[in-house]
Amino acid sequence: MTVKLFSKEEWISTLKGVQDSCRIFVPAENGDYHSFLDLKDDVEPDFGFQNSRLSAKAVVFPQSERMFEFKVGGDDPEADILKDAPKDYSFQAVVGIRPCDAHGFQIVKRNFDNPEYQDPWWVKRYESTILVGLGCGNPCSTCFCTSVGGGPFDETNLDVLLYDLGDRMLAKGITGRGTDFLNSLSGGRDADDSDLEQAESLSAASSDKMGKNHVSTDQLRDKVVTELFDAGFWEDVAFSCINCGTCTFLCPTCWCFDIQDEVYNGQGDRIRNWDTCMSPLFTLEGSGHNPRQNKFQRVRQRFMHKLKYYVDKYESGVQCSGCGRCVRFCPVNIDIRRVAEMMNSFKKQSNT
Repeated sequence: MTVKLFSKEEWISTLKGVQDSCRIFVPAENGDYHSFLDLKDDVEPDFGFQNSRLSAKAVVFPQSERMFEFKVGGDDPEADILKDAPKDYSFQAVVGIRPCDAHGFQIVKRNFDNPEYQDPWWVKRYESTILVGLGCGNPCSTCFCTSVGGGPFDETNLDVLLYDLGDRMLAKGITGRGTDFLNSLSGGRDADDSDLEQAESLSAASSDKMGKNHVSTDQLRDKVVTELFDAGFWEDVAFSCINCGTCTFLCPTCWCFDIQDEVYNGQGDRIRNWDTCMSPLFTLEGSGHNPRQNKFQRVRQRFMHKLKYYVDKYESGVQCSGCGRCVRFCPVNIDIRRVAEMMNSFKKQSNT
């Protein structure tokens, strides 16, 4: 196992030194928040952030992506023939991703890469991506990753894990790809026992903080779908919702998309864009019928999918990585932790 130690300045300069062979995405200030940006001359990495507003999901699953291109009309023999739009699958690394967001990639992977279906664009881009995680030494009060199978220093879905030791950065190789990536970096030195002890102390202290943020999900698998679907609390949960879609836009585990054709001057593009089940148009059918025309039906769908349908289909926990973004940024304070507790403890009332 490779474990290397860098000064903060050395770590950043080392990353800049490998840009010719690997595209690097880093957390950086972007207005009032942090975002994962391509490391270029005008981007200054900031590894002191608490968490980014958006996860790094878009590095593998872009918010808008050209799927195909085509020509329209005319005498061109290739008119109306779909062709793959150019795409970039070059080697890239997301440096500083939180373990909860790396967990999010694994949740999304079950939809885009499974024995029944593989999305070729998602798979190729994911397989060309190294995830260099940054352990979370100061979790937000809204975080609950330990309740959904993760942890602030969880290594499970990462290639490399970073420990912020103040003026130094300790980098631990987890997978073979991660170890190769670390060995390709210049600078740094092998970490000694005192460095490793400091890293372990940081991890233990963070886990102690997370102990207060427990959310119960252990009974969801045993609930009857139809009984939860007809539970009496959905109107109350949805009462304040304004259908803004903030929760789905920020979520690292939401995967819904829409496909649209756009044509200009005879040149067409077929594009897929992130979509949201919170939109009234999401389930609007060509006939004009909308099976989820009421707000509470859309709110119910969001929580039932993440906390029940996904649980039953994949038998691998909930469709949530516990990042807490939807809790922090919901303008009307709808809290997925509260809804999970309501669903987990729900018991159908007897008619007698």
